Amino acid sequence: MTEKMIPDYSFEYAAQARGLTLIAGVDEVGRGPLCGPVTAAAVILDPARIPEGLNDSKKLSAKRRAELAAQIMQTADFCIAHASVEEIDEINILQASHLAMCRAVAGLRQRPDHVLVDGNRLPRDLTLSAEPIVKGDARSVSISAASILAKEARDLLMVDLAQQYPGYGWERNAGYPTPDHLAALLNLGVTPHHRRSFKPVHNILYQAVSRSD
Repeated sequence: MTEKMIPDYSFEYAAQARGLTLIAGVDEVGRGPLCGPVTAAAVILDPARIPEGLNDSKKLSAKRRAELAAQIMQTADFCIAHASVEEIDEINILQASHLAMCRAVAGLRQRPDHVLVDGNRLPRDLTLSAEPIVKGDARSVSISAASILAKEARDLLMVDLAQQYPGYGWERNAGYPTPDHLAALLNLGVTPHHRRSFKPVHNILYQAVSRSD
């Protein structure tokens, strides 16, 4: 049986032991959806006021995630940032997610001494001291907090967009390529919020152009 991973403050302590005082965690959500922005959050936790139960946002119920997001925003320095659909289509989803991460870090009230980044690579434009942590949202509480804020913010944004563009199920699927979303794409067409560089959207647009020729 594999040991259950629970995020803790050990990466932050290790950085502080090297003389790096303010540690930020950063994570993004929304690489996989067919529409909407990619969203990142950066968080500097107060070590004396870390909310209990921080974990990878995907492992939390919607109710628990909302509760923790409120606690994080009350106790931590944080910033939530996005990269737009246009930016995703122009520079690709990986670079756009890194752009959103850099914007989130830049938007913090305090300049961090060190940044813990979820994933296996660092954004090339992140000029601060930083380290990538694979599965960081399940290992570092700072990254867990960032993942919670990013997911909460993006899900709420997709609920708003769903009211403007009903029928795609974005309030349920957050823009991911679920069967109902793919069916709606075929039946209702592509919206301005769809990522045209993503294959299912590109194919539908290409077919529409082919039919009109």
